[in-house]
Amino acid sequence: MSENVVLEMKNISKSFPGVRALQNVDFKLCEGEIHALMGENGAGKSTLIKVLTGVYGKDEGEIYLKGESGAVSIRSPQEAQNLGISTVYQEITLCPNLTVAENMYIGREKGWRQNWRKINADTNRILESLGIPAKATQQLSSCSIAIQQMVAIARAVDMDCKVLILDEPTSSLDEQEVEKLFGLMRDLRAKGVGIIFVTHFLDQVYEVCDKITVLRDGQLVGEYVIEDLPRVMLVSKMLGKDLDDMADIKSESEEYTGEGAGSVFYEAENLQSNAGIHPFDFYIKKGEVNGFTGLLGSGRSECVRAIFGADHVTSGKVKINGKEVKITNPLEAMKNGIAYLPEDRKGDGIIGDLSVRENLILAAQVLKGFFRPFSKAEAEKAADEYIKLLGIKTASKETPIKSLSGGNQQKVIVARWLFAHPEYLILDEPTRGIDIGTKTEIQKLVLKLASEGMSVTFISSETDEMLRTCSRLVVMRDRKVVGELTGDDLNQNKIMSTIAGGEEA
Repeated sequence: MSENVVLEMKNISKSFPGVRALQNVDFKLCEGEIHALMGENGAGKSTLIKVLTGVYGKDEGEIYLKGESGAVSIRSPQEAQNLGISTVYQEITLCPNLTVAENMYIGREKGWRQNWRKINADTNRILESLGIPAKATQQLSSCSIAIQQMVAIARAVDMDCKVLILDEPTSSLDEQEVEKLFGLMRDLRAKGVGIIFVTHFLDQVYEVCDKITVLRDGQLVGEYVIEDLPRVMLVSKMLGKDLDDMADIKSESEEYTGEGAGSVFYEAENLQSNAGIHPFDFYIKKGEVNGFTGLLGSGRSECVRAIFGADHVTSGKVKINGKEVKITNPLEAMKNGIAYLPEDRKGDGIIGDLSVRENLILAAQVLKGFFRPFSKAEAEKAADEYIKLLGIKTASKETPIKSLSGGNQQKVIVARWLFAHPEYLILDEPTRGIDIGTKTEIQKLVLKLASEGMSVTFISSETDEMLRTCSRLVVMRDRKVVGELTGDDLNQNKIMSTIAGGEEA
């Protein structure tokens, strides 16, 4: 190892039953470097991180750390932490009911007679040195998600970490919170900490990283200095093929011209729920893809949850195909042909311990009634059909869904609703936290479904994704509808100026 290399992984291989997850992968991290680990879902990023942190044992290969003589053996996360390797995950793993100081020192102080005055003082010193706007005695739950992430990072840094792994730390943060986190990452880089940054956000990679390592199908594609790898080339290497203009997928789709084309399928007037949104009007035509856009917290998700009856509807009229109906809960929405893929895939979508097959038939089984279960043959036929249709990567239809990558879990939930044969499909952040290739597949699927007559409402935090898929956008600000854009007005500047209240970007 050269003098400034803090971590080197050589020829790392790892297999699971039926899957070669990693094959002779090399990875190198230097002191004072932010290094992005990139690849599609299923490329091997998570497996490599879990081998490094002792969650998985490696089949082959060596791991070297600065300051250690020879290769190290890491058999548990505790051993990794003792060697100076710390991980901060996308889901906060601290205790929200404890104070910031208690979270900083939990598991590190032995015995019952801790000096809390000293612990609180030490915590405040660490927080101040890292520029984290929190206090030692503050309950963690009172902090924003971004500050909680920073506290987790501060805990890792105070435990003398040489290698800090940030696994999708920005997926739940708004732009200002991301900037605060990046400021902390840059400060740590200046102090000589080596940072592995796992993310799907290309803009963030190019804003904060020094190098990129790309994995594909469990193998190393290459390591690159950020200036030497343009974005289009990065995407090409992640996908393993030359990339044409991804933004032009809408031109490949066909408009629906069948029965009822152009007629309004769903219409709401003065719809309001107990989630704090202002009353809003909304409609969607048969075969149309529209969407709600706006900043984080603008009310996008609350609107579609009201449409689906997932939040308690307090007022408004709803018509389906021109006939007034009452939708006060999700089952009534489903019976009226409405399906909803929620924003929180893990919390509201998958049932982790059930198989791919069991998760896939769930919505259709609810509609059919649990006293009339699908036969195993019917369920297996449906699972085989949709696994093939959506290209779901799974060892078997009986594999627990929690074993799949995030993108493939998302495809299973999409398949669940398609198997229920809805007329109106609502997708809330269907591509968050998944790779570029799967994102494009889902966008193309949305346009294909619309061309076959399905109505689709699509919500994404990425404006360019909305522009690629939607023919009409409802703009939200401060939990109220502030505009509607179609035709030539469907562009980034118009969306931003509408959100800003008419100010031009």
